[in-house]
Amino acid sequence: MMHVNQKIALLRAAMSRHDIAAYLVPSADPHLSEYVADHWKSREWLSGFTGSAGILVVTQDHAGLWTDSRYFLQAETELAGTNISLQRQIIPHAPEHVSWLAENLPAGSTIGLDGRVFSLGQLRYLSRHTAGKGIDIDSGLDLITDIWNDRPPLPTSLVYELPAQYAGHDRPTKLQQIRANTAQQGATACLITTLDDIAWTLNIRAADVDFNPVCVSFLLVNTDSAHWFVPEGKVDESLEQRLQEDGIRCYPYYDIENWLRQLPPYETLLVDNSTINVQLFHAIPENQVVSGNNPAEALKAIKSDTEIHQLRSAMRKDGVALVRLLRWLEDTLPQTPVSEWDIAQKIAFFRNEQKEYTGESFPAIIGYQANGAIVHYRPTPENAAIVQPKGILLMDSGGQYLHGTTDITRTIALSTPDAEQIRANTAVLKGHIALAAAWFPEGTKGIQLDSLARMHLWREGKNYGHGTGHGVGYFLNVHEGPQGISPSPTNAKGLTPFQAGMVTSNEPGYYEPGNYGIRIENLVLCVEAAQTDSGRFLRFETITLCPIDLNLIDSNLLDKQEITWLNDYHQTVYHELSPFLSAEEQVWLSHACRKIV
Repeated sequence: MMHVNQKIALLRAAMSRHDIAAYLVPSADPHLSEYVADHWKSREWLSGFTGSAGILVVTQDHAGLWTDSRYFLQAETELAGTNISLQRQIIPHAPEHVSWLAENLPAGSTIGLDGRVFSLGQLRYLSRHTAGKGIDIDSGLDLITDIWNDRPPLPTSLVYELPAQYAGHDRPTKLQQIRANTAQQGATACLITTLDDIAWTLNIRAADVDFNPVCVSFLLVNTDSAHWFVPEGKVDESLEQRLQEDGIRCYPYYDIENWLRQLPPYETLLVDNSTINVQLFHAIPENQVVSGNNPAEALKAIKSDTEIHQLRSAMRKDGVALVRLLRWLEDTLPQTPVSEWDIAQKIAFFRNEQKEYTGESFPAIIGYQANGAIVHYRPTPENAAIVQPKGILLMDSGGQYLHGTTDITRTIALSTPDAEQIRANTAVLKGHIALAAAWFPEGTKGIQLDSLARMHLWREGKNYGHGTGHGVGYFLNVHEGPQGISPSPTNAKGLTPFQAGMVTSNEPGYYEPGNYGIRIENLVLCVEAAQTDSGRFLRFETITLCPIDLNLIDSNLLDKQEITWLNDYHQTVYHELSPFLSAEEQVWLSHACRKIV
């Protein structure tokens, strides 16, 4: 296997042949996905950095990886021994590498990139901020394929249909909604490139991307038909027939560009500049483009009554699995120390006992002691720490069920915690409760809610470097838009108003590097709160079901409303989970959910 420095040298040689001053390698695929199939993990292959967020910038005398604080410690470890320097982003998701390029590249030089893995919005931002120095951008350069000799092929998983009782709405209904929204935005057709939105629209699932049940494809929806561009051999005849009955025809994956070039002159095509890749955009006749919002994303975010009902059932199953995990951990550790990897496998084991479970929604983050301070730490059989019955353990994990996606973090005291740890955890809990119990007027955005989760930590002079919440799919991606809870003014998800039916994570935390990490995460459903003279108000309903460790809480630091919230939450957890537990498990859960005063 080539060393990272050898790969960078090969890339620089290719850059010289094309007279390129800098080459950009993002964490993306032609669908601008957060998590990508192995075929598209170019940045990971080239740099050795395995985090899901980051961009590699290579010049002839410098190679830098830009990523945010969630990955600083991971990146330091994975980049060690290479000539790639870690560029620490100040603001998560901000394109801070662009400023570096504008400052450091010679005037009149050329930046190269593969337009298949950059959005039109990203290209235009890069162009605006480098134009002052006369810097050119060549967006048609794939310099990776020629040097990545053992590149994995496109994924080949078979597509399957989501059972009708779980789907919420049928395909014709969803297509009708998309067409209506497309027309409202002034277009006759729309191009959907995001994999989870396509899966939602067509009520299909697959396994093309680890942990995300999606299929690599493109979908073009016009007024009376739909065209699905999907790799051949992935859709069986019976499903293809049912799709045709709903007005959907299948075509080879790579035919999409020719279709776009040959759009009928009367067609106007709606595209989302933040998700359409540059190469596809350039294939569309210029006078036939309408820039707007992807209709499926907003529709998908509002969970239907069926989806909400089914998701509650998935939460009960997940809660049962986690209760069994916590009980197993409590019984096992005093007798037999286990590794972080063992715990991750045990969580998957208990989830797998539940019906309709299909797999994890992301690699479990099991961080013991100092590893808990690495926000996106992932244990492997080789690097996993041995967990002793002392200290603090952070467990962030999620499951994929045919009727829902889960994501939960619990911080567990494995021995008597010290006063500093209790105080920090209690501040995190207070922020979690403040957000969970909030009422807010219709139109409120995540950036406005974010400080609720941080204010108690701020009073202690503490903070955390990640967002407070992300949208969660319905047996789809564990991270989905359009909404989110973040302090960053550059994060579009934090600028999206909340609506009833949205499911979002609530996950404040605190991290002492080299010592411990704390995070408390539940999923919340946005619901109507009240209609008053001041307008319509919304609130959050917590739907995750698992006890919060009372040993890490100082009840003297909680006010009456916070104590009531915690006791009510634990009463709900016990009421919802106990019918599915054995007598011994019920006794354990009753103690874990005991009232505090």
